[in-house]
Amino acid sequence: VQLQASGGGLVQAGGSLRLSCVASGRNFDINTMGWYRQAPGQKREVVAYIDSSGQKNYADSVKGRFTISRENAQNTMNLQMDSLKPEDTAVYFCRALGTRVLVGIGTREFASWGQGTLVTVSS
Repeated sequence: VQLQASGGGLVQAGGSLRLSCVASGRNFDINTMGWYRQAPGQKREVVAYIDSSGQKNYADSVKGRFTISRENAQNTMNLQMDSLKPEDTAVYFCRALGTRVLVGIGTREFASWGQGTLVTVSS
């Protein structure tokens, strides 16, 4: 299952950006989708994730400012980022966990990462 992330860019502090992630492939079902980020010299950290029922979870640092959503029929996930701060500057990665049916093998779990999209927030 391939993930394509988009929507990063340069924005001033207080501004907004919207990230999108689209999953593609064959014979798969996604359970959980999420966004992670990695700032220069830092470990990758979870930002937010959403499961197939729509249950959402956020890192404390983004609660009240970021909103995660998903469109199951289109295998798409979005992250609306408002009131951006310089400390939100990072490469943002999308991730998906689920199952897929492999011909001749059966159902297997998968975990995929997108390629990352850079978000830069200037002060």
